[in-house]
Amino acid sequence: MRDFKKHTAKKVIEAIENNPQESRKEWLLWMMKRAGKKQGNITNYQFWQHNNKPIELWSTEVIKQKIDYIHSNPIESGFVTNPVDWKYSSARNFQGDHTILQIDETGFL
Repeated sequence: MRDFKKHTAKKVIEAIENNPQESRKEWLLWMMKRAGKKQGNITNYQFWQHNNKPIELWSTEVIKQKIDYIHSNPIESGFVTNPVDWKYSSARNFQGDHTILQIDETGFL
């Protein structure tokens, strides 16, 4: 899990830094740098939370529950009122819209 978090954080931060079209670049980097300063073991940016509570995806029902939870996050944050309105939500895919993300019926890329 540690290696996965380290690798993905590095790649996402690089993608943000190197994307000239990312309108929230300065804000995102500032937020991650601010979070990193609050931790003694972070040298620059903090992307992931420090807690690690993995959940085994042992059934289709559990997987669907977690996907529904992820789809509801932009609603809970007040960004949208419908999960399909979030541009990069796979909720769009579950309604047949594959224009932004390409996933299969299980929700994987």
